[in-house]
Amino acid sequence: MSTLSKQEILFFKEEGYLVKRNVLDPRLMAYARERLWEAAPSQLKRDQLETWIGPFEEKCEDKMSSRSGYRWNYRQPGGEPWMIELLPKNPSVWHMAEQLLGKGTLHEPDRVRGIYCTLPYGDVPKKSSGCHVDGHPFHLGVVGYIDDVPPEGGGFMVWPKSHLKFYYDFHSQYRTEPTDQYEKDRAFFSQKTGVDCYGCAGDIIFWHHRIGHAAGHNYSCQIRQAVLYDFRKKDIEQTMEESPCLNMWRDWVGVENGT
Repeated sequence: MSTLSKQEILFFKEEGYLVKRNVLDPRLMAYARERLWEAAPSQLKRDQLETWIGPFEEKCEDKMSSRSGYRWNYRQPGGEPWMIELLPKNPSVWHMAEQLLGKGTLHEPDRVRGIYCTLPYGDVPKKSSGCHVDGHPFHLGVVGYIDDVPPEGGGFMVWPKSHLKFYYDFHSQYRTEPTDQYEKDRAFFSQKTGVDCYGCAGDIIFWHHRIGHAAGHNYSCQIRQAVLYDFRKKDIEQTMEESPCLNMWRDWVGVENGT
């Protein structure tokens, strides 16, 4: 079972994210890919790579399988037991999350966000990426790749150390209540180059809930396929409306103690 070293916990504290390699179950990843292709629109042919290039020909506003432009968020299987076992209840993932937030403090997961895909951009000119901060209440995000994601392949992007600023740019710890400073800081960080967290099938990225991030542009030849989950502590209902703490790691037992 994978664990976090003191050095990795310190890296997460300072940078706001952490990549861990070869964590997810190959059997469940293979099943996730099968389910994804079973639900794919007729435009995409699994054995014809040229059909993978976006954008989608038709927009789909079904919340459980929304498609628009180059994005496909397949949420339908998010509440099925195998999906929960794939990511949050993977023994290593759960253990490492508890290392950061405290053993026995996490909500039991009932679903993950789903399988989020980005189609290849084809010959679209390259452009820079801007960052944002998620607004819904949670503590620790995790992204898991169920297939390889090469450099500039639409991987999860982060702006290191931005969590140290953005945390104080909200009126509360976990709710969507930005101050006027938020947009100023977002513009500042968006001018900088984010870190492209590319990797192989089975790799995961942990990220602080207030870090600036984005789904990277996909200039590769394959579809970016990722599963996402948001860890929440059991006491989030009581703490989410509190003002940002002087010690922003008060709710992170492992990070504060370096264990």
